[in-house]
Amino acid sequence: MKELTPQLIHSLKHYSRETFIKDLISGLIVAIIALPLSIALALASGVAPEQGLYTAIVAGFVISALGGSKVQIAGPTAAFATIVAGIVAKHGMEGLATATILAGIMLVLMGLLRMGSMIKFIPYTITVGFTAGIAITIIIGQLKDFFGLTFTQSPVETMWKLEETARCINTLNPAALGVGCLALAILFFWPKFFKKVPSSLIAVLVTAAAVKLLNLPVNTIGDLYTISSSLPHFAIPDMSYETVAAILPDTFTIAVLAAIESLLSAVVADEMIGTRHNSNMELVAQGVGNTASAFFGGIPATGAIARTAANIKNGGSSPIAGMVHALILLLVLVLLMPYAALIPMPCIAAILFQVAYNMSGWQTVIQVIKHSPMSDAAVLVVTFLLTVMFDLVVAIVVGLSLACLLFMKRMADVTEVKEWEYIEDTGDDQGRMKPVPSHVMVYELTGPIFFGAADKIPHIERNTGRRVLILRMRSVPAMDITAINSLHRLYDECKSKGIQMLFSHVNEQPMSVFQKSGMYDLVGKENFLPNIDAAINRATQMTAGSAA
Repeated sequence: MKELTPQLIHSLKHYSRETFIKDLISGLIVAIIALPLSIALALASGVAPEQGLYTAIVAGFVISALGGSKVQIAGPTAAFATIVAGIVAKHGMEGLATATILAGIMLVLMGLLRMGSMIKFIPYTITVGFTAGIAITIIIGQLKDFFGLTFTQSPVETMWKLEETARCINTLNPAALGVGCLALAILFFWPKFFKKVPSSLIAVLVTAAAVKLLNLPVNTIGDLYTISSSLPHFAIPDMSYETVAAILPDTFTIAVLAAIESLLSAVVADEMIGTRHNSNMELVAQGVGNTASAFFGGIPATGAIARTAANIKNGGSSPIAGMVHALILLLVLVLLMPYAALIPMPCIAAILFQVAYNMSGWQTVIQVIKHSPMSDAAVLVVTFLLTVMFDLVVAIVVGLSLACLLFMKRMADVTEVKEWEYIEDTGDDQGRMKPVPSHVMVYELTGPIFFGAADKIPHIERNTGRRVLILRMRSVPAMDITAINSLHRLYDECKSKGIQMLFSHVNEQPMSVFQKSGMYDLVGKENFLPNIDAAINRATQMTAGSAA
């Protein structure tokens, strides 16, 4: 269990007063950035604004304290917004809490089972595709508040929201649109002149003041939600069999997405500070953090790339910075939360537009489509479209299935089973070809031999005129039971025609398959040779013995 040690313990061994001051300043700045984002993401997730802060406080503190990264900042993220909104609409907050707790347990188990390297099994095209898809769903979900529309229905699915937006566009509120555009302008131009103070905080202050002072007919958070500044309280959600069975697919989605997002964020942080995170410990921390968040009224959390990058840029160098960020948000919750009622909804929508734009990675999408094989581009596009039109579960399942099928096709395409050319057939007498007795035929097998390529194993024609078949397998790294079945069929064909089968240079994995399947004993230990020269000598001795 030594490798499952929180990074906090390692950091405290050489901690200093100077490091604490840097972490304190960084934690304060990150908290200022996280404040409007946590509220905005809570509203985008269909929950109360304070629940975004609950998440950033509880999950943010726990994940920093237990995590495997020095600088990871955790909290609510845009990736979960539409997923959480869908779960809340179908199963309510009880169902969301149950799903989050179970997902947290799954994440802990994944860490304990050393599955931290699982991220390498998620193709880059799928990650880029569903991230861009989530960004589009966030944008579509915020069009109502940005334009101040009045919906006649309450759609849950993204495409239904888009349809309802088009149907109700005639209810557009010019004042809401103006406030939203003002917020967007601040978000865009403020960082060009003042980089120290987060633009999202300025947008919130300016638009709230404008709506209040000018008495604009624009919905604010207080018009739609009851704001609470009370501390989160512990509650155990419904864990009945019926509830668990109903939310299991959502549990899987939360766990997988939390693992992918947090490990991606940790990898980005590693590149920025030149260290290496402990991925298994990070998964355990994400699991404990999400479970704690659900018990205290929060929503799913994961590593936030933007907030983590801000932590690094402002001098954060240990998990203390993330813990400080959570404690400052706790003070804000207790002292300043009622003022959140003044924040205009179009401003929240504008902040989420910026979040969606930043996470979309549209330049990466274009680069991948332009410079990748058509099959990879197809996986990206399919994953993107399914994320927008259906949900993330469908997108990941279909995307992974398609990626696996394309990978297997590529592996099958590079697999070759080719007979040698012989000196007597080519007239090569200059020593460029290895001499093979006239009664021997040699087939070179190249690439993995599995069910997608097993049909390439040849059939033996009746009148070959040769009595020994050598299969040279030095370039076969792996094979499966389907390949064994095809080789068994070839062995039977050879036996019926009086042809002896030999194997040359069988690698470790294929040899284990031969042994487990029983074909090693069927062919005979003596007929597995270490190299082609030994196989040809064996073939020569066998035929010489039979001739005598």
